[in-house]
Amino acid sequence: MTSPTFADIQDAARQIAGAAVLTPLIRNDALDAAVGGRVFIKAEVLQRTGSFKFRGAYNRISRLSPDERRAGVVAFSSGNHAQGVAAAAGLVGAPAVIVMPADAPALKIDNTRALGAEVTLYDRATQSREAIAERIQAERGAILVPPFEDRFIIAGQGTAGLEAAEDLKALGLSADIVLCPTSGGGLMAGTALAFEALTPGAKCYAVEPAEFDDYGRSLASGRRETNARTAGGLCDALLTPTPGELTFSLNQPRLAGALKVTDEEVLRGMAFAFRWLKLVVEPGGCVALAAALAGKLDLKGRTVVVIASGGNVDPDVFERALAAAL
Repeated sequence: MTSPTFADIQDAARQIAGAAVLTPLIRNDALDAAVGGRVFIKAEVLQRTGSFKFRGAYNRISRLSPDERRAGVVAFSSGNHAQGVAAAAGLVGAPAVIVMPADAPALKIDNTRALGAEVTLYDRATQSREAIAERIQAERGAILVPPFEDRFIIAGQGTAGLEAAEDLKALGLSADIVLCPTSGGGLMAGTALAFEALTPGAKCYAVEPAEFDDYGRSLASGRRETNARTAGGLCDALLTPTPGELTFSLNQPRLAGALKVTDEEVLRGMAFAFRWLKLVVEPGGCVALAAALAGKLDLKGRTVVVIASGGNVDPDVFERALAAAL
C-alpha cells in the first residue's frame, strides 16, 4: 500500500471540488466558556451524506476508468462510508454493492439504499465483512473501495483537516490542539498530515469510545492492538477491530496521544451540540467534542479544532442524548 502525502491531499481537494461541501468552522461563546479556550468545530455533519466519508469515497471513485465504472464498486461499512460510496458511485454512474452489519442504525441502511446502492447485510459477531466483499468482488469484477486502507481515501479525508487549517489561517489563527474521532484511522491520518504541513506546532489527538480504545492501546504499545468486541457500542461508526496497517504507520509518529470517552459523555456532548451549536451529531461523530467538554485535556487559553465527523443518528438514540442532558 502506498502512503499518501500532503501533495495527495492538495490533489484530492482539487478532485472533490464542486462535489463535496466546503463545510464551515463553527465557534460558539458557550463552548469556549465550557472549555476555557477557543474551540472551532469542523462541521462535517453538514457534508454530503452527513459525514466526512464522502470526501474519500468521491476522491477514489471519481478516478475509476470507464471500464471500472461499468463493473461497479463494492464496500463494507457500518453506515457512513456506505452512504459516501453510494453517493459517489451514483454521481459517476457506477453500480455499488455495500456490505453492512445487520445491527447498523436503520437510518444508515435506509439512506444507503435510497442513494441507489444494493445492500448486503451480515452478522458482525459471526461473519467477516471482508470475506463477503471479496466474494462479491470476485463474482462481479467490482472495484473494492475500502473504508480507510487506501491512499486516495486517506487523502480525501485529509481535505477536512486541510480546510480547517486554511480557514484558521485566514482568521490569523493557528491550532494548538486538534481532536479527531478515530476508528480505522483514515480521517485522523489525513488530518494529521494536513496539520503537519500547514500548522507544524499543532498537537493531534485521536479520540475513541472507552470500550473500543484500540488506538490508544496501540500507541502505548507500539503495535496494532485489537478490541475485545466489535459490536454493541453506542458509537457504531467507530467499532473497528484494530487500527489499519497503513493508517497506523501514518498516525503513530504524528499523534500526541489518544483520548477516550464514555457513552454518557458522548450523549452529553450530543445534547450540547444540539442546544448551543444547533448541530445534530451522531455518537461516533461526537467523541472529539465530548472529550473537550469532559476536560480530557487542559484546553485553557488554547486554540482547538474539534472535528464533528458525522450526523447520521437514529431518532431513538438522539432522544437518549436529549434525555441524558435533562
